[in-house]
Amino acid sequence: MSSTELPSVPATTALPKVAPVRVADGERLRSVGLPGITLSVRSRPPAREGLPPALYVHGLGGSSQNWSALMQQLEGVVDGEAIDLPGFGDSPPPDDGDYSVTGHARAVIRFLDAAGRGPVHLFGNSLGGAVSTRVAALRPDLVRTLTLVSPALPEIRVQRTAVPTALLALPGVTTLFTRFTKEWSAEERVRGVTALCYGDPGRVTPEGFRNAVEEMERRLQLPYFWDALTRSARGVVNAYTLGGQHGLWRQAERVLAPTLLVYGGRDQLVGFRMAQRAARAFRDSRLLTLPNAGHVAMMEYPDTVARAFCELLGEAGEPAAGVPSGAPASVAAAASPDGGGPVVDDGEAAAESAGS
Repeated sequence: MSSTELPSVPATTALPKVAPVRVADGERLRSVGLPGITLSVRSRPPAREGLPPALYVHGLGGSSQNWSALMQQLEGVVDGEAIDLPGFGDSPPPDDGDYSVTGHARAVIRFLDAAGRGPVHLFGNSLGGAVSTRVAALRPDLVRTLTLVSPALPEIRVQRTAVPTALLALPGVTTLFTRFTKEWSAEERVRGVTALCYGDPGRVTPEGFRNAVEEMERRLQLPYFWDALTRSARGVVNAYTLGGQHGLWRQAERVLAPTLLVYGGRDQLVGFRMAQRAARAFRDSRLLTLPNAGHVAMMEYPDTVARAFCELLGEAGEPAAGVPSGAPASVAAAASPDGGGPVVDDGEAAAESAGS
């Protein structure tokens, strides 16, 4: 191993005492031990018995808390659980140190197989979108529908604002970055992340900001925090370079489940222009575009994303009771490539309903 490589931090390493992970009112947090991994699972009791299961997968640097708002919106529609991927949130690192997209997908599959809840309505954001795409392609028996919010699928021309995140994958960059930013407070770090991920940082409530600062302070005390972030970033970059049947775009074409794609017009990490390509790649897709949203539309506009998901259920022949009230989400159904190409909604109605 070169001197610029980060050593892997095994899950058995003695960890310092840190503040407990925040659990919002109505949520539950439990730990699930599986071969080679231990996953923290966040859930809300369903509004009633018999609701179909759903699983939420967060993005790079995120956690299951990223889905709390959407989970609450959909508690009358699905029986939802959100996992912390290995090394993130309250989940310790994987025993094998594998933070590749395939490694994370393997963790999701192990969890679903062990839980016996499949097929599920699978949600993924950013890195979680790439992971969920791979899961849906490899194990169609586990996925009922697929909802992807700004999925990290390969781009030839990466946005300039996404370059610093991609650079974390390079050996030595994380060490330099941590030295450069060691004096930054948790508040400064959260402001930076919010400015990068939100289309309008002003939508973050004071309480939400305080909670994010508290979580940032907790994460910075974890000895594997930067290792997990760096190796997962490297995993995304490596996945971008794969071709053939292992390429993410090729796997997107293999997804059988009805798919909802959500893209933000102010996303600084995933190019808004990729929406049309994604709509063509997924054979049974619907596209929701939100011009004012950033990289985490499910956090900025959870009501709009929830209504779009309920529309997806209806089109897939699963009418949803307990649908969140409000205007339609203006989801455009994407035609198959031989049907004239996708119809991409301009998102104006969605943006209006989200801002109401």
